[in-house]
Amino acid sequence: MKSNIIHVSDLKNKITLMKTLKINKLILLLIGLVVFNSCVEDDDFDIPNTNIEEPVLDGEIITINSVLGRLVQEQIDEGLDDNGNLNYNVNSITYQYPDDVIQYMEGYLISSDEAGNFFEELILQDRPENPTVGIKVPIEVNPLFTRYEIGRKIYVRVTGLYVGISNGVLAIGFKDGDFISQIPGPLELEIIRRSAEKADLVPLPLPLESFDNSKTNLFINIPDVQFNRVEAVEQELSFSSETFDEFDGERTLESCSSSTSQVFSTSTFADFSGLNLPTGRGNINAILSKNFFGNEFNIVINTPEGINFDDVERCDPAEFIISSDGVDCDDTFPTGNTTVFSDDFESYGNQGDLINAGWTLVNISGGSYTWGIDDFSGNTYAIGNAFNADEANIDTWLISPEINLDNTSDNVLNFDIQTNFDGGEVMSVYVSTDFVDINTDSNWSLFEDVTIPSGPSSGFGSFTAAGPVNLDCLSGTIRLGFRYTGSDPGITTRYHVDNVIVTGN
Repeated sequence: MKSNIIHVSDLKNKITLMKTLKINKLILLLIGLVVFNSCVEDDDFDIPNTNIEEPVLDGEIITINSVLGRLVQEQIDEGLDDNGNLNYNVNSITYQYPDDVIQYMEGYLISSDEAGNFFEELILQDRPENPTVGIKVPIEVNPLFTRYEIGRKIYVRVTGLYVGISNGVLAIGFKDGDFISQIPGPLELEIIRRSAEKADLVPLPLPLESFDNSKTNLFINIPDVQFNRVEAVEQELSFSSETFDEFDGERTLESCSSSTSQVFSTSTFADFSGLNLPTGRGNINAILSKNFFGNEFNIVINTPEGINFDDVERCDPAEFIISSDGVDCDDTFPTGNTTVFSDDFESYGNQGDLINAGWTLVNISGGSYTWGIDDFSGNTYAIGNAFNADEANIDTWLISPEINLDNTSDNVLNFDIQTNFDGGEVMSVYVSTDFVDINTDSNWSLFEDVTIPSGPSSGFGSFTAAGPVNLDCLSGTIRLGFRYTGSDPGITTRYHVDNVIVTGN
């Protein structure tokens, strides 16, 4: 059972607040029209002074990196591993800046609530180009775009504030239990100061497969992507106005270079929620965030103008042709003296590392979930796990780099599988002799003599040898395909694959 709970009162409050945003926008528009008409009727009026003067600050200026360092040290002091990196999975540990030392954190604004896709929060990064760290500043004020423009340098008076992890990202504000809460609206002008400096932001290039926690709250450019074919082309979905969208519409953004997928999230209160997803391909300027639970990356845009899909040529995956005839070489399993291919996954920290090493990740069912990398107790492995994927009928493949069998004989495949939280067998292993890439049709045959071990239904199993598998009836260049077909809701059996090795003589 999933343990994360959204309180009904929180959801009702969000609905009320977001409705207030819409009403306030309308009021601002009406006021603007009244003021405009008054100015037209009166020829003798003063031009308002729109210049922003640099504020005189009564304390030291600090960086967002300094704020990050305070939280890291607090986590270390509380007994977390002394690795110098922030643990984004811990909400309960926070650092409070002392009341008697006045300091101001500086940063450049990268978010805007003008289109309704952000609400009562400012997101800052440490510099306008090549940023290294970003932070969320929740504040009970809307709208914010009338005072704070994208690129504006902002000073936040951190005295007395708490820094911690909120919904999976670095945040600073007040504190409510274990979570960072909003700065009260009446304190806005006391805590937040605008600089006269307004910079042109240069988005940080960041492919989908290179997402990691340290890149959250940054203004990024995601190259060579498209929306999922089923969602954008076949179903012609909007950004977030379908009947099944609650609070946020979640769509699937796919990489054309690696087949990695991530969630593209749009508020149902956004002005552009009813627009259809673009069907082309290109790049996106966005902010990297996390979902409500902090366990999944979300891509969020300020406005649709951040989407630059000027290429009509899509990169949809080609057909995987599953043969009705499996592969079952004879039952002799010689011990080879030559290693043809091996991978223990120890050198990989994320999906990007896996892809850079020649592995291919693809979900041929059109969803966003793919295999990943995980580790436990010093051991790193590939993981297939539908739990919390919120995705039905997953069909995702982990495809090996090329393995050349022409220079050896008596070739044998061995690998280890750990089966966990077993709800039914949803893993199988295939081989292809003609796979080129995900844009080219390929044929796949099941290894009939691979035995997938069973595991406990409510815990972790042990790594078990899934081989040996005789490859001697195969020749040429092959690819191994580890196929995962779980579903959430449904069967969410979790598999760990490790120590893949092909030997021969």
